[in-house]
Amino acid sequence: MDLFFEPLQPYHDRKGFDCGESSLNEYLHRYARQNDTRDIARAFVAVEAPGSPRIVGYYTLSSYTVESQALSEQRLPRYAIPAALIGRLARDVNFKGQGVGEALLRDALMRCLSVSEQMALYAVVVDALDEHARSFYLQFDFQESIGHPMRLFLPMKTVRKSTGG
Repeated sequence: MDLFFEPLQPYHDRKGFDCGESSLNEYLHRYARQNDTRDIARAFVAVEAPGSPRIVGYYTLSSYTVESQALSEQRLPRYAIPAALIGRLARDVNFKGQGVGEALLRDALMRCLSVSEQMALYAVVVDALDEHARSFYLQFDFQESIGHPMRLFLPMKTVRKSTGG
């Protein structure tokens, strides 16, 4: 399936999106545009054609810091480390099993990689909503944070290696 990724726009049909998880649906329906306007989180949507109103999936990105002691990496400074946060990532139930989740994650990681060329980012962080989401991220080499098994991180050096960047 070919997907196109673009920033969330007013013409996108947010109310028509259903991923099966009420908290992720509600965020897109009610808060994504306001958070974007307020520079809190950027929402990006996957659509089947450029400019299409139907949202196949979405994710959000924002800046974040993580305490170095929570990371399993050695030789890090003893202060907060810059990271990018994938705050939400969801695909519509009608597109289950079509690789949409993987495509959303890949696009998010590529955007983080691009940002890391201008601003230091040590890792990409996600807070898995449940065990199913945790398993999804672990298959892409995300690692558990020390003391927080649902908070996962992927070092940018791993992103660079996997993308050839």
